[in-house]
Amino acid sequence: MSLPHAILTALLEKPSSGLELTRRFDKSIGYFWSATHQQIYRELGKLEAESLIRALSAGQPARGQKKAYEVLPAGRVELARWASTSQDPKPMRDALLLRLRAAAVVGAEGLEADLRRHLELHERQLAEYQEIERRDFPPGRDAPDDRLRHLVLRAGIDLETFWTGWLGHALAEFAEIPEFNRNAENREEPENEGSAQRTVNARPADVEGAEPRGPARAEPSGSRRAEPDGSGPGQT
Repeated sequence: MSLPHAILTALLEKPSSGLELTRRFDKSIGYFWSATHQQIYRELGKLEAESLIRALSAGQPARGQKKAYEVLPAGRVELARWASTSQDPKPMRDALLLRLRAAAVVGAEGLEADLRRHLELHERQLAEYQEIERRDFPPGRDAPDDRLRHLVLRAGIDLETFWTGWLGHALAEFAEIPEFNRNAENREEPENEGSAQRTVNARPADVEGAEPRGPARAEPSGSRRAEPDGSGPGQT
């Protein structure tokens, strides 16, 4: 139910058309609650049907002019009700953390490079948030509504700061434990595969009726190690 409430918030801040809302989501609310152009227009229709918003009168609308919306009293009441309702934190679900857990049992080939890519993305997002803070919240801008908006931005800054720090620590761990970068095939072979290999390497004398031809050459234990590709041995 949060998207309609995000739209009500944005419209109370400034009456807007669907296109203007989409642009505003891309620059502000979308950082923590994203929505597509189609989703926004669909929710605008629902909110209007529920008499929570209405289209502004355009006088003599020009051809192609976008319809703008404003929040009705019932919409303000609904937003206040939702904002004051207690909600539990959402359980964390992160594919990168799950991939690290999987790497502990199947090998981490390709993962280090992806950790570096995630680090670059989080560093870029952190720099963007910090620039918004410098631009929009200079010292002395401390009205109650500004302080609450700044608090939301600080959550983004603190979250990106956490991820950049954690990813740096993760990359340091990879550097100290190089076996994480080996292909999973280099780990101990399953019993059935090892049995098959022993059969291949058995001396002909072990086969009934065969002439002995000297000792067989055993494959070195590391002979099946995959060579790292050009991006290195590893891969928010």
